[in-house]
Parts: sequence; C-alpha cells; structure tokens
Amino acid sequence: MTLAGLHHPDRPARDLPRNAIELKGLVKTYAARAGQPPKEALKGIDLVVRRGSVFGLLGPNGAGKSTLINILSGLVRKSSGTAEVFGIDIDRNPRRGRRAIGVVPQELNLDPFFTPREALELQAGLYGVPKGTRTTDAILEAVGLADKADAYARTLSGGMRRRLLVAKALVHHPPVVILDEPTAGVDVDLRRSLWRYMRELNGQGVTIVLTTHYLEEAEAMCDEIAIIDRGRVVAQDSKDALIHRLDEKELRLTLKEPPAKLPEGLADTGARLDERGRIVVAYRPSQAKMGEVLDRVRAAGLVVTDLDTKEADLEDLFVRLTSRGAA
Repeated sequence: MTLAGLHHPDRPARDLPRNAIELKGLVKTYAARAGQPPKEALKGIDLVVRRGSVFGLLGPNGAGKSTLINILSGLVRKSSGTAEVFGIDIDRNPRRGRRAIGVVPQELNLDPFFTPREALELQAGLYGVPKGTRTTDAILEAVGLADKADAYARTLSGGMRRRLLVAKALVHHPPVVILDEPTAGVDVDLRRSLWRYMRELNGQGVTIVLTTHYLEEAEAMCDEIAIIDRGRVVAQDSKDALIHRLDEKELRLTLKEPPAKLPEGLADTGARLDERGRIVVAYRPSQAKMGEVLDRVRAAGLVVTDLDTKEADLEDLFVRLTSRGAA
C-alpha cells in the first residue's frame, strides 16, 4: 500500500486557500539573558509558500529557519507580524493552525517504551482525531512499519525511527508538512524511500516544506525556494529562476597537448589553466561569444579533444547570497 488515499482535507476544493503559508513582517526577538543583549532571530520575514508546492527553506546555521518553523508549529511565540497556515491566522485560531501543519523534526524525539501503533494513537488523540476516523495502520503500512507496529521504539533502527517521525506528522492529515533536515545522517535507501513518500503526498495536494543542508537534494526535489540569512529572506523564487539569476557558466576545454602556460591570446578572456591542463573560461551566457574563444584557441595552435560546460547550480547561488561578504 502507498500513501494514496490517506490525506483527507477538511475543506472542499473550492474553499482551499491559494497559499499554504503566508508570513508578513514576521519578527522574533529573544530576550536578553546571561549578560547577552536581546537577539533578533527573525527581522521582518515576508514569505509565501504556494499551496501544492514542494518548497525549500534554505539557510546557514543560525539563519532563523528553526525559529520560523517553531513559530508556525506553535512552539515559539512571535514578537510581531502575521503568520497564516492554510489560510488560518495562528494567533486568532492557534488550535486550527496547529492542525493544519505536521512537522517532522530533525531530532529523533521518540518515547522508547511506546510501540509505533501506540505512538500514532497518542498523537492522533492529542490532535483530537476521533477514533473512528484514525488511519493508524494504513499510515504505518505506507511508511513501511506495519511489521513493527507492536515493537518498542527502542528496538527500531535509526531509519525506522525516522519513518516513525514521518508517520506521527501525518496522523491528523495536515495539508502542510514541514520536514526539518529529514535526511541528516540517514542512508541512501531511506532517503530515496522518504522522498518517494513525500512525492506521493504532494501528488495528493499536500504542500511539502523542506529545510536541508543537502543543496543537491533541494535542487532535485523543490520547485520553489527561499534562502534565509541572518533573519532575513535574501531570495525567493522558482528554483530555475533563482539559478538563472547568476547568469554564469563555465567552459572547459581538454587539449591534445596541454600548454605549460596560458596562451597570450586568451589572457583577456578571463581564461585559466586548471590542475589537469584544461583551459577553463567562466562567462555569462547572456553576453559571451564562445565562438571567439574557440577561434583564439585554434589560432594558438592548440587542438581541442573534448569540451564540456558546467552550469551554475543552487550551491553556487547559496554561497553567493549567504557568504559574509555578500551585500
């Protein structure tokens, strides 16, 4: 069995909000303590997560991601601004706001003496899910824990515990699921199976929000991305639009006989020789004329045996926007 059919939205499609999450001017300042001044963790966050998207929330350690997630899940009180989850203001209706979101935490915070079935039943009870509408066994089967439903959590492997955290986040069928570093320290098989589950959920209309330090994972999974640094959103757009902003590409030419130094005719192109003797040219696709570079290589008497290009990726953008020297 898959996750198909496990999600039951509380509202008809015509009443669904356009956005899954809307934040306006969100500020969180932690009070001064132990001789330290107040800390402004979030500095006026404006953020929109479109309903039905797989959204990446990226940023270096200390950027404010965890604070933002804790505010949405009701664990931390914001200082000012507004926050809505699935059209529900979390201040005006905090209980409904919490029911609209399921959080898979980074930490494996499980009671070792509960079985998976007991853990899910308890979680469903905390969210007020009537016993007659609970889908505990179906969720356990969907995440691959049906055969471990009555085993103590302490006997589960690390991967199984991670799956149990995902299952707990789904017991109340939230329309928004937040995954906080879900694949940190897990093996490749678990990572693939987790993303298979998430794609199935997303296919049912569930909005997935991902925080991760694995940028290649975010680039593969997400269709929209926001980058947070030092309590501010420094970029938000579709993945492709963000990467396109860099307008950077790299041409690498493998030569039949690598030269000892760069030919003078290429000096003003910004070319360099790498450690393998290849000629490497960084350029802007919107401006550069690669034919001219190749003409100069041939004029220098060099024979090209192979060439390839490297596109800018999400990691390049992330480093550019979050480096301490960034504006």
